[in-house]
Amino acid sequence: MTNERNLGAVIFDFNGVLLWDNPLHEEAWRRFSAQLRGTPMSLDEMRTEVHGRTNRDILTYVIGHTPDEAELHELAEGKEGFYRRLALESGDAYHLAPGAVEFLDFLVAHNIPRAIATSSPASNVTFFIEQLNLLRWFDEADIIYDEGRYPGKPAPFIYLEAAGQLGLPPERCVVVEDAIRGIEAAYNAGAGAIVGVSSTTSAADLAALPGVDAVIPDLTRFPRELFGHPQPAQT
Repeated sequence: MTNERNLGAVIFDFNGVLLWDNPLHEEAWRRFSAQLRGTPMSLDEMRTEVHGRTNRDILTYVIGHTPDEAELHELAEGKEGFYRRLALESGDAYHLAPGAVEFLDFLVAHNIPRAIATSSPASNVTFFIEQLNLLRWFDEADIIYDEGRYPGKPAPFIYLEAAGQLGLPPERCVVVEDAIRGIEAAYNAGAGAIVGVSSTTSAADLAALPGVDAVIPDLTRFPRELFGHPQPAQT
């Protein structure tokens, strides 16, 4: 199959796509919200107020007002400190998602540009780079993260920035996302293709969203024919 849309790059959301760490984030938010407001976040709050959102958006919801920059930094680092401790306590269980290493190696071998566009803050990105050896596959400049400069997903800006960093218009990029807000952001950015990963959201809910080309359980099933390559045999 030929690459009819002239797709030339992949932009990954990170948490829920390359790293299936949502249970750790959820536990960190449960503990931190209990500390802040006296009650842990519910499963419904996780779905509607956490997944795919920036720390600024989530913390505004939890504390009931928009924090200034100093308060935001202090609160965000409190929550991310919970997360990083939980990650380190996970030991060898803290690793990239199923199929991620093999698919990233495929992209490198075929010189397909790639970037990460994550709502995570800088402190967590540094942690990811160190713990997961991300510079094996990504230039550090191509790991785009939340710097508080523009609205979070579903606003398109982080995907527009990632495409610009790769030197391509968004219509030549495939975005890989797990969250509804993230897919909306990719669609709003004009991504050339969108692949949903059903790690945190049901496959049916992802498939119903505008612009979604495929929904996969993990990266072993990424539709490589989008780049004109055959799918590897599944074992």
